[in-house]
Amino acid sequence: MYEVLKPLLFSLSAETAHKLTLKLLDFAVAIPGTKSLFRKWYCVNDSRLRRKVFGLDFPNPVGLAAGFDKDGKHFRALANLGFGFIEIGTVTPVGQSGNPKPRLFRLPQDDAVINRMGFNNDGVEAMVRRLKKGKPANLIIGGNIGKNKETPNEQAVADYGKCFEALFPYVDYFVVNVSSPNTPNLRALQDKKPLSELLDHLQELNKRKAVPKPILLKISPDLNPSQLDDIVAIVKETGIAGVIATNTTIGRAGLRTPEKEVAEIGPGGLSGRPLREAATHVIRYLRKNLGDSVPIIGVGGIVSAKDALEKLEAGATLVQVYTGLIYQGPGLVRRINEALLAR
Repeated sequence: MYEVLKPLLFSLSAETAHKLTLKLLDFAVAIPGTKSLFRKWYCVNDSRLRRKVFGLDFPNPVGLAAGFDKDGKHFRALANLGFGFIEIGTVTPVGQSGNPKPRLFRLPQDDAVINRMGFNNDGVEAMVRRLKKGKPANLIIGGNIGKNKETPNEQAVADYGKCFEALFPYVDYFVVNVSSPNTPNLRALQDKKPLSELLDHLQELNKRKAVPKPILLKISPDLNPSQLDDIVAIVKETGIAGVIATNTTIGRAGLRTPEKEVAEIGPGGLSGRPLREAATHVIRYLRKNLGDSVPIIGVGGIVSAKDALEKLEAGATLVQVYTGLIYQGPGLVRRINEALLAR
């Protein structure tokens, strides 16, 4: 079905196509009988795929990465496409429009995307209103949280804390996003001192809860070994539950797309096939230096089942997809799970 729709979607701008795809999915699952049909096509139900991570029971290890459903508007429909978990956001305390359009670009020759969305979202209270309506049974939802563009880094702790407190009753785990390249100076929060302060604050809020929830850190693929060593130390010192490796890259090396076309697109985070090797390298480095006790969610450049297996073999505990869905459609999730069973 996706192969039929893909030429139409690729004739539209990337952001328009994304919104249209989600609206079509919402419409489709509202038709009686369609949910069961989608589940038959895309879901692989096998106990061998189950994973217990962060104290949560994942029906399979393939998740949807943050950014696909920024506002938590579509997770109920997306739950029919075979994902073991869905991450919504990035959400900020106050709604913001993000960067000027166009801000999302396909690189078909590379199975890649460049985005500079800029944390566009309706704000955390709007997300809470949607989550209050409930979620499908057994669906694990992660909440990816960030700071508003206008909030200086010195006050970022308060923004992350507001999102944490508001979402706490409704999500199963949290992801601290300090690695997007599309919010000015955000990546500076990955430095050891501000990052330690931020994670310590969130952990303190977490410990006050009757039942604390897992807090994960999402990091950049552009960190050097010294910076990665700092991340390893911070994870151990703060006792957070795990790491998501990785976000998008600001690098442009090795692209098949002509350099002139890439230059015309301008700045933004690159995702998709060109990110695969760098993301896998970070996963392997973290696994070697964190040991086996800290779960890692591997994301970046997964456009085939083979790519997902590579992430798992490098040390990832779970994986997430996003850009691969744009080029391969939701059948990618089924193919990864089937490959896991075959292995």
